[in-house]
Amino acid sequence: MALRHAVLAALLDGEYSGYQLAKAFDVSLSNFWYAVPQQLYAELAKLEREGLIVGRQVIQRDRPNKRLFTVTEAGLAELAAFAATPSKPSSIREDLLVMVQAVDRLDPATVIAQLEERAAMAAAKVDLFDRMLRRLRGQRDEETFLREGDRIGPYLTCLRGRRFEQENREWCEQVAALLRARPTATDPGPSTVPDHEAAPTAPAAPHRDPKGPLGRR
Repeated sequence: MALRHAVLAALLDGEYSGYQLAKAFDVSLSNFWYAVPQQLYAELAKLEREGLIVGRQVIQRDRPNKRLFTVTEAGLAELAAFAATPSKPSSIREDLLVMVQAVDRLDPATVIAQLEERAAMAAAKVDLFDRMLRRLRGQRDEETFLREGDRIGPYLTCLRGRRFEQENREWCEQVAALLRARPTATDPGPSTVPDHEAAPTAPAAPHRDPKGPLGRR
């Protein structure tokens, strides 16, 4: 997948200026495709040169003029060709998982703090997705909207983003609780050495007659 396909998919919602497209990416598409505004502006120029989108100039009196872009038939054909290409699973590179992987040789409190911070961030994103989902479906319930809505793609990707962040939150909270419940370095807990591996005790000294052999009669 290339950035061009994400831009074309975003423009299916209607006309966007470069600024509006950047806002759309920041709000809704960033959960599956991240791009900075400079990348988006450059991609819009490429797509227009290739005839995949068309732009029109809008004259504004109190603000700088702007260009609004829409997808052309060639752009729709490009998306159709992309959709027919086998999808490749993405790889994960997550620094928090590296910390958890090494937690047995780290200060658990440090990792717990990282997990709690990530859980709070995920919770905030869940709330954001909930607001977006309510806005997209309007007055309809989810079942009705998904059955009758004209455009459900953005809603479905929001559902995926919400589920991802909810799972992140639950996992971080679970792992933080497990780490807090484990014995600390100053409280090692009961020994885990098997009985047969325990250090042997010294044998008892043999009984001796206090008078000794020389004192016997």
